[in-house]
Amino acid sequence: MALFTRNESISQDATAVSVARVLDLVRDEGLEVIDLRFSDLFGQLQHLSIPPEELDEGAFAEGIGFDGSSIRGFQEIHESDMLLVPDPTTGIVDPVAEDRTLSLFCNVKDPITGEFFSRDPRYVALKAERHLVETGIADVSYWGPEAEFFVFDSVRFHVDEHTSTYVVDSEEGIWNSGLDGDRPNLGYRPPFKRGYFPVPPTDSLQSFRSKVVRALRQVGIRVEAHHHEVATAGQGEIDLRYAPLVTQADQMQIYKYVIKNIARAHGKTVTFMPKPLFGDNGCGMHCHQSLWRDGRPLFFDPEGYAQLSLLGLHYIGGLLEHSPALLAFCAPTTNSYRRLVPGFEAPVNLVYSQRNRSAAVRIPMYTPAPAAKRIEYRCPDPLANVYLAFAAMLMAGLDGIERGIDPGSPTDVDLYELPPHELATIPTTPGSLDEALSALEDDHEFLLRGGVFTEDLVQTWIALKREYEVDPLRLRPHPYEFFLYYDG
Repeated sequence: MALFTRNESISQDATAVSVARVLDLVRDEGLEVIDLRFSDLFGQLQHLSIPPEELDEGAFAEGIGFDGSSIRGFQEIHESDMLLVPDPTTGIVDPVAEDRTLSLFCNVKDPITGEFFSRDPRYVALKAERHLVETGIADVSYWGPEAEFFVFDSVRFHVDEHTSTYVVDSEEGIWNSGLDGDRPNLGYRPPFKRGYFPVPPTDSLQSFRSKVVRALRQVGIRVEAHHHEVATAGQGEIDLRYAPLVTQADQMQIYKYVIKNIARAHGKTVTFMPKPLFGDNGCGMHCHQSLWRDGRPLFFDPEGYAQLSLLGLHYIGGLLEHSPALLAFCAPTTNSYRRLVPGFEAPVNLVYSQRNRSAAVRIPMYTPAPAAKRIEYRCPDPLANVYLAFAAMLMAGLDGIERGIDPGSPTDVDLYELPPHELATIPTTPGSLDEALSALEDDHEFLLRGGVFTEDLVQTWIALKREYEVDPLRLRPHPYEFFLYYDG
């Protein structure tokens, strides 16, 4: 059940009312567990559970202690004590927990300074929303992510000094079409790159996705659609209805939590890896976004290209100019660049178009309604920390508006039909995570405005990504190298 209206004001009065509603719900519904949730720097959802009697007005005002040194990207061992301060406007009754559980998102606070923690991703997103209002450009940004995923029946992986292997499998995978096992092989599998929109029984996960949607609706999250995606082996997509930045980031965390737990309950496993399969489509997170002021959509102009306003074009200009740096947050893994490869359908071209899906930015034309006018940034993938990714995209777009960045002319031709000398003039996304991190090193001043991101957060992100992801991959032999070089 949903406890609150997710778009309600978070003024002091509204917060006090929300605290009272939370405490009333705990008492009236006989809830057994209070789950306090927050995200580490990389976006992994974390939690701490307390008995219901430990939740009172003081917990909302003063917070509950935890060890910040054990959380990735947070504190050092000598400054470990931190506080979780529950946001009472985020309360939901957990739709998948075995025990009756109230879930609350928390902000992280330093108990010594009394300040909110600058590396807390949710706090960064809250500051981005505040900065948007302070610019006077708009009073709200709306976000509609399309996070794709794979549902597998099993996954095995192992890495050590002399071994490196992974195996994923799915009953739906076309590679099982010749399987002669302990039960009949009934066929009905999507071939490679032909999984888009088939009905059951070829789409074997219709019921699974519907259960996820029911759980999301149960906690007040609106879903626009769900369907099978292009790849074989259980690729799917569930689209959440647009919502303000922090609200949508919270909802994305709930969405990932719910789908993983429902999959586990059904003997399946879900991954949001951008490229878990070779030779088939990967998983993106196309991000629809728009700015509004006083209830009016600012991206709409009936006379503009694709009915997009000049302000909207400048927003695109900011996204395109800062894309190499943005991808350090929006496509933040080494696996991300197995998906963002030139020459395929991936959105690697830093141009915009109203229909071209290989462009980094697309302007959807499904409806002429002013309220539906938005831009779609297609480079991100669902392993992004949504709080940081949404905030970074907003800051890039605002920089485009404030500086009047011209995105150039739209590219409405088939990019794959361009002659090589013309294609070579079109800028593309970075080719690796290390390239994106280097771009972020050189271009992050726009993120620091209004104190939204801090220099410390940016440098910590770059250092940790290189230490724990870039360098370990660079130092290890790849299994395919044995095919290429062993007998050389």
